[in-house]
Amino acid sequence: MKRSLKPVFSLIILTAMGPCLEAQNLSATEIVRKADEKFKGEQTGYSVMTMTIVRPAWQRTVEFKSWAKEDDYALTLITAPAREKGQSFLKRKNEMWSWNPAINRLIKLPPSMMSQGWMGSDYTNDDILRESSVVDDYTHSPEGEEAVDGHPCYKIRLTAREDADILWGSQVWWVDKKEFIALKAELYDEDGYLVRSETASDLKILDGRLLPTLIELVPAETEGQKTILRIVEMKFNINLEESFFSQQNMKTIR
Repeated sequence: MKRSLKPVFSLIILTAMGPCLEAQNLSATEIVRKADEKFKGEQTGYSVMTMTIVRPAWQRTVEFKSWAKEDDYALTLITAPAREKGQSFLKRKNEMWSWNPAINRLIKLPPSMMSQGWMGSDYTNDDILRESSVVDDYTHSPEGEEAVDGHPCYKIRLTAREDADILWGSQVWWVDKKEFIALKAELYDEDGYLVRSETASDLKILDGRLLPTLIELVPAETEGQKTILRIVEMKFNINLEESFFSQQNMKTIR
């Protein structure tokens, strides 16, 4: 594996997982793919979210909208607070930009910025702009079964491929066996150290799909710090052309 960028949005009775996967004819990769598609949609997706950044002495909330087309295109627009409203972030394949209307400046984001916190949160630019793919950039292996808040889950390890220049060395996912929702994740750096954990809860129907609407991210080594993501709205398989994801549109979209 190329040296990954180090730092920053996919529970416990252990049993053997292999027989369960064989019974359903599902590989670990297929389970990860199904869980990933729950949020992305098969082709395109749109979401409205709020993100609360919690620190020991303060907290603040950011509101934003996001559009995505498969793994290659993403556009995110900040809608609140007022001082940051209108900022946007664009991904087109392997290129990424940010737009700040307050200073009328478009900045191309280098790979070195993918590990930086997005809008001061515990999420990284990579999380928001989806530079890496949990399906294509990792190998997947079953590690048993565990229950997360009473939900029987597949436990799967994702290991970064040798040729993947990505942020995380490995991840561990707990995927609900019935709904194929990732209810918990642990993310590790390339040296095997836990960097952060994520939990998903408050399941609701969004555009016909049962999905968690509350995601909490907690850094492993920072006490009193976390980021809480609340999903307000999601739509899947909407009409989005590649031309939607343009530098011109990121400056004018509302």
